[in-house]
Amino acid sequence: MADKRIVVTGGTRGLGEQIVRLLLADGAAVATCARTERGLAALRGALSASPRTPPSAPPPNIPATPATPPAGSPGGRGREALFTRALDVAEPGPLEAFVDAAAERFGGLDGVVACVGGARGGGLEEADARDWTATWEMNVGHTARLVRAAVPHLRAAGGGSVVVIASISGWKPGPQAQYGAAKAAQIHLAASLARELGPAGIRVNAVSPGSMLIPGKRWDRMRGEEPEAFARFAAEFPQGRLVAPQEVARVVAFLLSDASSGVSGAHVPVDRAQNAPSPEGY
Repeated sequence: MADKRIVVTGGTRGLGEQIVRLLLADGAAVATCARTERGLAALRGALSASPRTPPSAPPPNIPATPATPPAGSPGGRGREALFTRALDVAEPGPLEAFVDAAAERFGGLDGVVACVGGARGGGLEEADARDWTATWEMNVGHTARLVRAAVPHLRAAGGGSVVVIASISGWKPGPQAQYGAAKAAQIHLAASLARELGPAGIRVNAVSPGSMLIPGKRWDRMRGEEPEAFARFAAEFPQGRLVAPQEVARVVAFLLSDASSGVSGAHVPVDRAQNAPSPEGY
């Protein structure tokens, strides 16, 4: 990834943070955004304070994220390695301006990762039209606008790579249908754009993480508060454990790299052959 110039949305927590850390460690220049400056400041502080310590230890047999350069250290071609900006990706305008600013800062772009995602509302009878619209815009809308803003810069670079972070919920039914529907749309979007943008040398792929064990998040809380229920859930995985975000980040880095030059239009699950996206069993 040395000398690659990458935009990652939602890079301050969980999977997004692991992607940012891995790309920086591999020598890329990375631009990332988050909703608040507080989250971005925490990321920069963590990188500066302990650049050689990943934010969360990976499970056994998973290599730790390599040493990450401190925030502000030079990236490839003498650039500053990390560029950040606070914005709401669901709001048209700021995201596109951020992509242009990153391209100007780095002298171009080589890839983008649409990592922001989430859901609003509950089940069908609890979620209203606003929840469905917000969920769609957070996942599909932001992805489409991110890629659209990046295309001129990727074309100018002679091509590039787009990675769309979808979910196991996009192809295996689970609770909150609005979320699964949006993630399924992202998978389709990636496949369609791979064909549309291929003539420009732009590759597009989707990655669908399974249930990830992220400190402080749902499954980590379940492990501490309901250990027996968590053990039953983990037993549904053939290897007996959930996916680590570091594992997903490595797949993303591969798809951004020239080593994956023949891969486009692919949907890559990283879920340890997970049977269902939730303990509810569907």
